[in-house]
Amino acid sequence: MPATTAPLTHRDIRFGIEIETAEIDLADAAAAIQSVVGGTINRWNGTVTLDDGRVWNAVYDGSITSNNGRHAEVVSPILRYEDMDDLQNIVRALRRAGARVNSSCGIHIHVDAGGSRGRHGRNVGAFSHGGKDAAKTIRNLVRLCHKNDELIGAALGIDSDRRSRWCRPVSTDLVEDISADRNLTLDRLNVRWYGHQNLRPRHYDASRYAGLNLHNVWYRGTVEYRWFEATLHAGKVKAYVQFVLCLTAKAVNARSCSATKTPLRTESAKYDFRCLLLSLGMSGDEFKTARLHLLSRLTGSAAWKNGRPAGR
Repeated sequence: MPATTAPLTHRDIRFGIEIETAEIDLADAAAAIQSVVGGTINRWNGTVTLDDGRVWNAVYDGSITSNNGRHAEVVSPILRYEDMDDLQNIVRALRRAGARVNSSCGIHIHVDAGGSRGRHGRNVGAFSHGGKDAAKTIRNLVRLCHKNDELIGAALGIDSDRRSRWCRPVSTDLVEDISADRNLTLDRLNVRWYGHQNLRPRHYDASRYAGLNLHNVWYRGTVEYRWFEATLHAGKVKAYVQFVLCLTAKAVNARSCSATKTPLRTESAKYDFRCLLLSLGMSGDEFKTARLHLLSRLTGSAAWKNGRPAGR
């Protein structure tokens, strides 16, 4: 019998993260990073180069505001799941160094999409796992995010201004177009995303301001998730990364995903989102803290869809 490829797990997916912070400059942010991971620091340009050649960056971002005029966006190198402890300790070190977050800050998480040209010509990554068609995997992901859009927005507490400007929901037109295309390829998906063929897009293309940002598929070979409000709570950062990795793995492994919109029912939102987390494989002790953080904003009972029965 032919060998079969094992399903992709959240632990197999490479990722990166951008954490926007205020009240701290590049030099102090870089020093906080180095205090955790070591390596060689360049305080002038905010870089920390690890012994394996990967580079953490603290960079300016004009969209961030602060009380003292200082800010730093922390940009990770390509990370693996085993780097999670370092990531959490960097978040803690940034806070100790004086970093804070406000409404102008956000968190963006990238996963290695692969299967696309990307501006560096890469053709590897999670979305092509086991020889899968990357375009069809992305279609699964778009449909999955569209189906659960309102529930995800409520669980993550996405501010209405950010929702309308910086992390717009998945377009129904996009879902319908790519669902109807039985011969979807990355080039055909590119036309549907941009409205025209654009295989060498610029960094600041307007289409990037979406909660599920496919612009980066062609710009740098990643899919970017922009839903997250900024935080310097290490447990929440880990929960956000785990959610993204499990969501991505679900899209890769599924033969097909439904796009039928799930309406937000406030009275059962906590139960409904818990069911979503369990469907993504986020059960057991590994995800206990993630479930705690991801369910904390929602109303209702996590265990009972219609509330705890009388006498129970």
